[in-house]
Amino acid sequence: MKKLLIALLFAPLTVFASDEGAYLDKAPVNLSDYPSIQRGAKIFTNYCLSCHSAEYMRYNRMVDIGLTKEQIKKNLMFATDNVGSTMKIAMRPDDAKKWFGVPPPDLSVIARSRTPDWIYTYLRSFYLDDSRPTGWNNTVFANVGMPHVLWTLQGEQVLKKSGVDGSKPVFELVKQGKLTPVEYDATVGDLVNYLTWMSEPSKMKRLETGVYVLLFLGIFFILTYFLKKEFWKDVH
Repeated sequence: MKKLLIALLFAPLTVFASDEGAYLDKAPVNLSDYPSIQRGAKIFTNYCLSCHSAEYMRYNRMVDIGLTKEQIKKNLMFATDNVGSTMKIAMRPDDAKKWFGVPPPDLSVIARSRTPDWIYTYLRSFYLDDSRPTGWNNTVFANVGMPHVLWTLQGEQVLKKSGVDGSKPVFELVKQGKLTPVEYDATVGDLVNYLTWMSEPSKMKRLETGVYVLLFLGIFFILTYFLKKEFWKDVH
């Protein structure tokens, strides 16, 4: 309960509004990389699910990425014991509005609404700023209300070049986190991979089914063409 209250104190007033023309890096999304999506799911439940819900996502859907229900219960479920539950948070919307002015947004389809590239760049673009209430700012979302929840992993960086002209911003790491810069980028990549998968869990199966349908139609077209020739050979 104490950890939840601490997390709520640092929840964003508003989240995920982008500056026009912000430089965006390419997110390393690979929806066939199930180990990456599994790692991203663990990061999401540990760092994001305290304040942000994912009410259109059920825990048991993660069996589609290779996890068993036992693994899901043991490693990813902290707010419920029912593996069929949606990923809700304990914070009530009325309380969130009273405390923060607006409830932190649901992240079920954030990758579709903001794009993976936006999220990937956003989570790597926090920098120290003493003028902000949280002590953090962001080049993708200027004057962001959300603190840098992954700062213990990335460390602390300062902004050397803003990139206001649309160019790539330049940061300097002044305090090392638990991860190296390469490891942190990979971790954020895993998280974005999970968020992208979560926004449309059936996408890979849908694409696979689409391939089979096209193959069937191709073969059916060939059979139909020769059948038509057989029926009409005496007419022509």
